[in-house]
Parts: sequence; structure tokens; C-alpha cells
Amino acid sequence: MSETPQEAPISRRKTRVGTVISDKMDKTIVVEHIARVPHPKFNKIVKRSKKYYVHDEDSQAKIGDRVRIVETRPLSKLKRWAVQEVLTH
Repeated sequence: MSETPQEAPISRRKTRVGTVISDKMDKTIVVEHIARVPHPKFNKIVKRSKKYYVHDEDSQAKIGDRVRIVETRPLSKLKRWAVQEVLTH
């Protein structure tokens, strides 16, 4: 059971898509991710928002941009995510 060279390794890293709400720090942005989940009792769809501190090496993302972020090793006290790509400016 050998892998062929064309097969890419399966990525187990979590990804999220969110909106940049702050870019005032150096090489760090704050991304708000809004998840639509069903309420546990009433099953109505409700929005849950969460802020992520994200590493942005080239400072390419600005406020209002939609970005895809990926889970990574801890980079600082709060940063555990990195920018994978900027979807829209």
C-alpha cells in the first residue's frame, strides 16, 4: 500500500471564512467568523460570531476584506490562525 506521488496529503487543519474587522496591529489582523447553527432546543438557525487573531505576514488584508484562515501552531498568546488567502477586497 504505497502512495502515488500525485496524491496530496489530507489536511486536517480547520479553515474558516470571515471578515477583517481590524488591521491596526503589525502582521496581525482580527477576523470575525459568523457561524449559522441550529438552536439546540428550538432548531431555529441562529448566528454565532467569534473573533480570531490571525497572522498576516505581508499585511495584505485590510478592513472589510473577506479572508480564508487556517489553523496553525501557536504564534503568540492569542494567535493560532494564519491567512490562507484573501477572497475579496
